[in-house]
Amino acid sequence: MSTVSNLRSTLRKELRQRRNALTEQQQQDAADNLAVNLLQHPDLRRARHIAVYLPNDGEIDPSVYVSLARRRGLRFYLPVIHPVHTGRLVFSPFTDDTILRPNRFGIPEPAFRDGLKRPPWAMDAVLFPLVGFDEEGGRLGMGGGFYDRTFAFSRFRPRLAPKLIGLAHECQRVEALPTENWDVPLHSVVTDERRYQANQQESITKNN
Repeated sequence: MSTVSNLRSTLRKELRQRRNALTEQQQQDAADNLAVNLLQHPDLRRARHIAVYLPNDGEIDPSVYVSLARRRGLRFYLPVIHPVHTGRLVFSPFTDDTILRPNRFGIPEPAFRDGLKRPPWAMDAVLFPLVGFDEEGGRLGMGGGFYDRTFAFSRFRPRLAPKLIGLAHECQRVEALPTENWDVPLHSVVTDERRYQANQQESITKNN
């Protein structure tokens, strides 16, 4: 294992412990503040088709934002592990009536069905779950590489890429994240306290 891989593995363990240490009330407060910051996000104002995730392992919860944004007519989609293209995701509509079943990682997802999938390039924005991040758009995930493989095209055909927005608790920020050459950079990161643009931190009023 390379030095970078070792560093990322150590960070992943530390940051997962950090977010799992948050109380239920802290998680709820974070979800409320996250919703405010997402509703004000310039990259989401024109978006109509948005991929989201169901929180797992202490991830910040986007459900408050989803509930509010649906009132504005936005459509949401959940990632589904592709049964044929190994290690890649497609996206299925997510409504109040969506039937969810646990995938092989125990994470609920819609059933994979023909006619109900939306390819990654057809999304307007994708809200990524994060384990860690830095202000330059570096992202540390769970290590499975699903999002990196699915959105690898964004590095070579950026005009086709949706806005890639990471979501995290502010306590998951690190000063500088060691990256691998296959990591797909984010356009921005949104936390319960702030919004960060890749390569440039936005001046945003902190939620109190």
